[in-house]
Amino acid sequence: MYGTSDPTAAERTAFRRAEKQYKLYKTLNVKGRSRSRSRSGCRPSSGEGGGADLSAVVDFHALLAADGELPDGIGRRECPGFDRPVFCFLDRPGFYFIPGALSTEEQCCWIRESLKTFPQPPNRTNLTAIYGSISDLLIAAENQQILVEAENPDIQERNKQNNCGGKTESKYFKFVDSESQKGEEHRSNAATTLVRKLRWSTLGLQFDWSKI
Repeated sequence: MYGTSDPTAAERTAFRRAEKQYKLYKTLNVKGRSRSRSRSGCRPSSGEGGGADLSAVVDFHALLAADGELPDGIGRRECPGFDRPVFCFLDRPGFYFIPGALSTEEQCCWIRESLKTFPQPPNRTNLTAIYGSISDLLIAAENQQILVEAENPDIQERNKQNNCGGKTESKYFKFVDSESQKGEEHRSNAATTLVRKLRWSTLGLQFDWSKI
């Protein structure tokens, strides 16, 4: 969908190309040997001018405000009984954009759902392939918990009874209070960090969006 001269672009999926081009990066100030988050900010992916290259982005709100001729490849549909404009890409059948379709309150509602409800098992997220099914991610982040790798006693006992050799799936991840893990050597990730890394959730028929 986006033109590029990068020879490595063919190795990336469409999702990852768009994510890399437009996502915001969190910048951290370095003080001595440690990084401080006290004066951090966000910046877009860098373009030639030091900011994000938005030349390929279609601003439907600007099109609506201009109320003039539409650019090539952009169409507008009139739906009887529907009082909002509907735009579409002519070469992307089935994709429609409706400016102002959701109120601010409705947007906040769906944002909360996308963080609190949608990532819940059995739904898959981009984190599932790394950590397996993890529940209550947002609650864990609010409580400043961390995700640690632990032994699964049920699977361990099953492997022992079946005399399984070689690699076994006896590991799983769980949220614990950070204070309880002081002095412990565990592979851990802060729940707040995992929330920032959450990219997508799949509802219903499960699909891995990182592979498209």
